[in-house]
Amino acid sequence: MGHRLSPDAIATLLSNPKPDSLSDIPEIIVQITKLEPKGKSYGFDANDGKMKIKAIFNSRLSSEITSGNIQNLGLIRILDYTVNEIPSKSENYLIITKCEVVSPAPEMEIKDEIRKEEAGIIFKPKQEHEIKIEVKKEPSGILLKPKREMATKSAAQIVHEQHRNMAPTARMAMTRRVHPLVSLNPYQGNWTIKVRVTSKGNMRTYKNARGEGCVFNVELTDEDGTQIQATMFNDAARKFYDKFQLGKVYYISKGTLRVANKQFRTVQNDYEMALNENSEVEEASNEAAFIPETKFNFVPIDQLGPYINSNELVDVIGVIQSVSPTMSIRRKSNNEIVPKRDITIADETKKTVVVSLWNDLATNVGQELLDLADNSPVVAIKSLKVGDFQGVSLSTLGRSIVQINPDTPESNKLRCWYDSDGKETSMASVGSGLSPSTKSGARSMYSDRFSISQITSNPSLGGDKPAFFSIRAYISFIKPDQSMWYRACKTCNKKVTEAVGDGYWCEGCQKNDTECSLRYILVVKVSDASGEGWVSVFNEAEKIIGCSADELDKLKSEKEGSSYQLKLKEATWNPHLFRVSVAQNEYNNEKRQRITVRAVAPVDFAAESRYLLEEISKMKDSP
Repeated sequence: MGHRLSPDAIATLLSNPKPDSLSDIPEIIVQITKLEPKGKSYGFDANDGKMKIKAIFNSRLSSEITSGNIQNLGLIRILDYTVNEIPSKSENYLIITKCEVVSPAPEMEIKDEIRKEEAGIIFKPKQEHEIKIEVKKEPSGILLKPKREMATKSAAQIVHEQHRNMAPTARMAMTRRVHPLVSLNPYQGNWTIKVRVTSKGNMRTYKNARGEGCVFNVELTDEDGTQIQATMFNDAARKFYDKFQLGKVYYISKGTLRVANKQFRTVQNDYEMALNENSEVEEASNEAAFIPETKFNFVPIDQLGPYINSNELVDVIGVIQSVSPTMSIRRKSNNEIVPKRDITIADETKKTVVVSLWNDLATNVGQELLDLADNSPVVAIKSLKVGDFQGVSLSTLGRSIVQINPDTPESNKLRCWYDSDGKETSMASVGSGLSPSTKSGARSMYSDRFSISQITSNPSLGGDKPAFFSIRAYISFIKPDQSMWYRACKTCNKKVTEAVGDGYWCEGCQKNDTECSLRYILVVKVSDASGEGWVSVFNEAEKIIGCSADELDKLKSEKEGSSYQLKLKEATWNPHLFRVSVAQNEYNNEKRQRITVRAVAPVDFAAESRYLLEEISKMKDSP
């Protein structure tokens, strides 16, 4: 064999678990044993012939294993590593971030004859680390306990050294010990990371039993593309909010890690980071910067159903179909006015969805999209919240990222499809065409299917918060003499009032306009085989009546009015699928159930038949 195992390789690793620089690492050759998949990476036992230690490869090395370059029983030279101590298990774990293959796999595991260790053994690593051996007698022999006295450089120290010694970048990289994000865990002591801020949330205030406070978070990405979310509260939030700038690179140290709450995490990482007022954050110089690739995990538009009203965020990519003007929306929570802009995108599933851009994304990126709308640009958006407005809708958050015409395989593929076929293809809103399969978990027209009597006979529904159901029913009656619309602002759709002098005043936009539009707001009776009930309908009534409120108003204003009556009559006794919300309203000190239509779709009889067959199959399978 051309190469031999390094004598006492495991002991050498344990004596210097976190080397300050790559130059501190001597030649360490170990054998891979018991190689097996561990999540997205591979774990194994590192063997030096005398001792073994549990180990795991950095996920970047997975391709070397799947290609067969790194094999079980093969020999590797360790070029960069970290040894983490796990107190709860009283064991060490070796994380290999860089290595090279030195020998193909032999036929068997290498084992040396284990000799008795004498008490006088002294490890002699580099002079920078003083290693002391404490000998403790045990009934079974001698136990060696290496004590390490070594300091990990903080972010401030690294930046100070960087400014003091303006050596070439390559030389500085060799003298600096920066931990990759993949090597961090909650049991680790001091560490320093170099990361770019790829997403920054807004400062938020909260109030709970312990008092009031503020919080914000950032998403950090290292040069390997690994991401982690960092959260700061109160003093730390105020200290670092202005310091963290989107897109800049920082050295960070003196933070803590904890297991991420999968329900609220925004990146693919098992841990999340917390920074306090004692944490150190220093901006890296331009020459130490790097540009990580923004990672997307795209969800096709027709598969958004399972994410509705969940805490899980989604990434989407689509071709711009339309861009609305900027609207001013007044928040109910603090009465603050924020800008909003809606864009409609489509993808290869031939479905469209509305994405609401908020704040700076509405004014800056939204304006750029409006200027490019005629060219149908491709847009990729990261971290979107999925809601149930109009069946399915998307909304940006403070951490959302929007890229226009990104140079990626997904974008190029979508552009080719749209230019060749998609431009001439008929698109449908995803809210009215989700899969009827209940296995997908989609909150669609086929999810949570109730009959009308099941809703009206249970007055407690929607008591604490609105409940959502789907029904299939007929419009059985529309009161012709009711107020069926309201005057609305053409920008934000809020109700307007007649202004002093001329025009209309919008409270939401805080402006006068010479014109307004009419939008539906009416009550209709719906019926199915189980019973009937009254439901409130807003502008979704266009799909029921078959015309806009402005057009119906013109019919009503005709002298005879017969066209108006005929239009309402034609709208009755047609089957529809409804997505409704049920809430409790108080009227004259009496709670009443209010059913509101959130989305309307025509009945797809083929899809409806498949849904009914699934329900019959369930009835057969039940005891």
